[in-house]
Amino acid sequence: MRNRFVATAAGLVAAFLGFSGTAHAGKDLDAVKSRGTLNCGVGIGTAGFMLADSQGKWKGLSVDVCRAVSAAIFGDSEKVRYVPLTSQQRFTAVQSSEVDIVMGNATYTLTRDTALGLDFTGVYYYDGQGFLVPKKLGVKNAKELNGATVCVAPGTTTELNLADYFRANKMTFKPVVIEKVDEIRSAFFSGRCDVYTTDASSLAATRAANVPPPQTFDDYMILPEIISKEPLGPVVRHGDNQFADIVRWALYAMLEAEEYGITSKNVDEMLKSDNPAIKRILGVTPGMGKALGVDEKWVYNIVKQVGNYGESFDRNVGMGSPLKIPRGQNALWTQGGLQYAPPIR
Repeated sequence: MRNRFVATAAGLVAAFLGFSGTAHAGKDLDAVKSRGTLNCGVGIGTAGFMLADSQGKWKGLSVDVCRAVSAAIFGDSEKVRYVPLTSQQRFTAVQSSEVDIVMGNATYTLTRDTALGLDFTGVYYYDGQGFLVPKKLGVKNAKELNGATVCVAPGTTTELNLADYFRANKMTFKPVVIEKVDEIRSAFFSGRCDVYTTDASSLAATRAANVPPPQTFDDYMILPEIISKEPLGPVVRHGDNQFADIVRWALYAMLEAEEYGITSKNVDEMLKSDNPAIKRILGVTPGMGKALGVDEKWVYNIVKQVGNYGESFDRNVGMGSPLKIPRGQNALWTQGGLQYAPPIR
C-alpha cells in the first residue's frame, strides 16, 4: 500500500510539474530551426581554436563545438554561420541575438554567468593566463617583469588578472590596450611592448602561427607562470533552457564518446555494441534524443561528422597539430585530467 501511495504521489507531482520526458522548444531554438543555420560567434582568429583557412572554411576546437551543436539540431555539422567578434563585441552580440552562441574563448566567471543575462553551458578547454616574451628580453619568469610594457586586450579577464598579479607582487607595468587580436600581435612583434599576455593556449597559437619572418618560433618563449584560472566555455542567452541543454550536451556527447572509445572511424561498428551505455549514447536504445528534443541519432551525427573530444583536440591543438599542446588538464578524468561528462542516461 505504501509503495502504491508513493508511486501515485510521484505521478501527481510529475503531472503538476508538466513533466512528460520530452523537451519543449524555446524562442532561441525556434529561431535557429526556422533560419536553418546556427549563428556562431567566434574570435577574430586564433590558430587551433577558430581560424578561417585560405578557402574561408573555419576550423578549430571552438569551431568544432559549434559544429557539434549544429549536428545535434540539424543532423548536419555544416549548417553554421561564423561571425568574427572582438572581445568587446562578443557578449553584446549574443545578448542582442546577433549570434546564438559565442565560442570566442570566453572565460566562465560568476558575473558573466549572472549579471550579463548569459549562460555558460560547460567548459571545453581549461586554460590559464600566461606571458609571451622575446628571448632577447632576458627574463626567465614573470617576477622579473617589473616596469615592463604589456600588450593586452580590453574588456577581458586578462586585463583584470594582469593588474591583480602586478599589484599582488608589488610590481608596476605599462599597459598597451588594443582591441583587435591581429593588431595586438603586430604591436608585440614590432617591439611596441615587451610582453604579450592572454590565455596560454592563445599564446601557444600565436608563437606557432603568427611570428613574422625573419623572426622565428624559437625567438620567443612562454614564461612558466600561469597566473589565473581560465575555464573557456560556450555562451548562450538566458531564457531558452532547451537550447542551452542542447549546447551543453553536444559538448558532453563529445566527451562521453571519447570515454567509451567511440570515434568518427568506428562509430558505425559501435552501433552493434552490446554495451547498454553505448546503445543509449548512439540512440540504438531510444529515449535520449526525445528527452533533449532532437533526433535519436544526435550523438552518432556529432561523432561521425565532428569526432569525439579527443579527436578534435588532437587535430586542432594537440600532437596532431602545429601547436602540440599536451592534454594536461584537458585530459579525461580517467586519465588524470578535468574533463568529465555527466552520463547520458
